[in-house]
Amino acid sequence: MPHSATPRDPAARPSFPAVAVLGAGSWGTALAALIARHGYPTVLWGRDAATVAGIEQGHENARYLPGIALPDTLRATTDLAAALRGCDLVLVVVPSHAFAETLRELAPLRPAHAGVAWATKGFEPGSGRFLHEVAAEILPDDVPLAVVTGPSFAKEVAAGLPTALTVHSDTAAFAQRVAEVLHGPAFRAYTGEDMLGAELGGAMKNVLAVATGVADGMNLGLNARAGLITRGLNEMLRLNVAIGGKAETLMGLAGLGDLVLTCTGDLSRNRRLGLALGRGQSIDDAVREIGQVVESIQTADEVMRQAQRHGVELPISSTVRDVLNGEITPAEGLKRLMSREQKAEYPQGLFRD
Repeated sequence: MPHSATPRDPAARPSFPAVAVLGAGSWGTALAALIARHGYPTVLWGRDAATVAGIEQGHENARYLPGIALPDTLRATTDLAAALRGCDLVLVVVPSHAFAETLRELAPLRPAHAGVAWATKGFEPGSGRFLHEVAAEILPDDVPLAVVTGPSFAKEVAAGLPTALTVHSDTAAFAQRVAEVLHGPAFRAYTGEDMLGAELGGAMKNVLAVATGVADGMNLGLNARAGLITRGLNEMLRLNVAIGGKAETLMGLAGLGDLVLTCTGDLSRNRRLGLALGRGQSIDDAVREIGQVVESIQTADEVMRQAQRHGVELPISSTVRDVLNGEITPAEGLKRLMSREQKAEYPQGLFRD
């Protein structure tokens, strides 16, 4: 298996970074396991004592990644101070609604030299702020920041299947450092400097995955799915340009790659939510069945706040928002989209509609 590759020898490097991963859900556990397999001293922090004990003693996250063996070298704890003690890199992997609280808790405990990266996708609930804006407000100005994003299902990463992600930071050297920790025999890590675009892609694709899930749940066919993905990408690109992001960011792993995966792969919680809604289930029943946080429920509102702020029309995203808020049914949403006027595909250029 790819993840059985011999780990790097920490003694072979004079300043081998120690990593604290905060968040013991499926994605946090998968990334912590990946980093530990690469030979880096890694501690995984979580709030749930039973989950943490299972990882520490049984080398398995039975709740979120059942049946997948975690490396013996991976440590786990519920003690945040202990997790951060002596670390060189902090990787935050909690849901977006817990992001600010987690940063406030880690801020006084973080070693002075440790940079902070996150693999959280979404916006700050209520304010609609990007997570790098939240981090910049809470952490000192000299702390390097980075976002880790791209097409990735936790289960596949934990199992050692090939994956490619991208790390974006305003500090190129820090992006490179984070990428080096993640990069390995079955994991490619690219770098970039567009945190704004990278975060928008990682958040917005969850909303569009609901749309394709609804279409598939209603048995609308593969043509409809392809149309929604393509026009959804157009919505991402137009909003990204309006807020000041780079178009190429969303044509890469942070945008197109993540969008295709989330819209077509049934491991996606957001796609599964859409499938359930398309089949007539209620949102509450669908979320209960999924059993984990479904980011699109909050993110759809925040995406539309961004769109309204910048005067960008997003027909698919606004329809998803209204369906998730119970204002219209999936069938009514379909009728709304299909009744839009006929026009040129790009009447004012690639990023206007």
